[in-house]
Amino acid sequence: MSFENPGFLAALLLVPLAGLFVYWADKQRQRALARLGNPGLLARLSESVNWRGRKWRTALWLAALALLIVSIARPQWGSEAQQVDQEGLQVMVALDVSQSMLVEDVKPNRLARAKLEIQDLMQKLNGDEIGVVLFSGASFVQVPLTSDYMTALSYMENAEPGVISRPGTVIGDAIRTATKAFDDKLASQKVLVVMTDGEDVETNPVDAAKEAADQGVLIYTIGFGTPDGEPVPETDRSGRVIGFKQDADGNPVISRMDEATLQEIAQVGGGEYYRATPTGAELESLLAQIDGLQKAELQSRLAVRRIEHYQLFLALALLALVAAELIPDRIERKSSVSPVLTPSPRGRGLG
Repeated sequence: MSFENPGFLAALLLVPLAGLFVYWADKQRQRALARLGNPGLLARLSESVNWRGRKWRTALWLAALALLIVSIARPQWGSEAQQVDQEGLQVMVALDVSQSMLVEDVKPNRLARAKLEIQDLMQKLNGDEIGVVLFSGASFVQVPLTSDYMTALSYMENAEPGVISRPGTVIGDAIRTATKAFDDKLASQKVLVVMTDGEDVETNPVDAAKEAADQGVLIYTIGFGTPDGEPVPETDRSGRVIGFKQDADGNPVISRMDEATLQEIAQVGGGEYYRATPTGAELESLLAQIDGLQKAELQSRLAVRRIEHYQLFLALALLALVAAELIPDRIERKSSVSPVLTPSPRGRGLG
């Protein structure tokens, strides 16, 4: 047997605690009764109380509590195979992991905020395949197109500036890498989401966006940062900030979001540009845009799932509660007093 929500089983500790509380309350009640008066009189007054039935009722209440907790934990045993036809889009995310993405003009920093948005995006996709391209001074496919969101998220933990040794920001190369990662055999819409601060002095990302659009790729951009910018931090191998980058004259290097370039990329790519906000409202707007796009059958596969049996434990808990309520609180007892025969008046008059 396994459980879908095993954490709820810790609540079973409430069952013995409840039993101890009932025992303590019963002892308190007995002490209170003993202070009222004559024990013999109290015994005769409580002669009809169904003491055994009360114990059974308490036991049934505790059993019902335990069964309800097990039911909430969703016990499972056995399995069944089902044919699943999955439909959706092909969504590639190009994530900038250059050093400038560590700037903190977006909290906690640009890169951390982008990774949170990717996580939210994966949680809100419904059947769409997603892949991830990382880029800074070079680009590569970190996660190929997949519907296994948990595996994709696990790879995102390593998305840091050190994963690519070459410095810089090559948005154009990232767009071309992502375009090659799509599956041309599928009829579904290809969607590319570029998450970056937009600074690129090495490639022409607008030309790359035009090439991708010619191949049927719809491009959306999300800009992280502010137009004013902030100094670019330097970090050690553990990721701890140890200072800030400086130019040849000793002045701090300021990273500013290139909003104009990101807007142009989205325009030629047929999509929209969004500026990242603390609330993540841009992600909802993005999802609303792509929700109505053309979907296709991505794959047909056998899905094996565990069979739920919480209904059994829930039914037993309800039966225990009903049985507890059917136990009478008092029982009728036959009187042990014999009737007294009185002599007939007529008999007294004789003799």
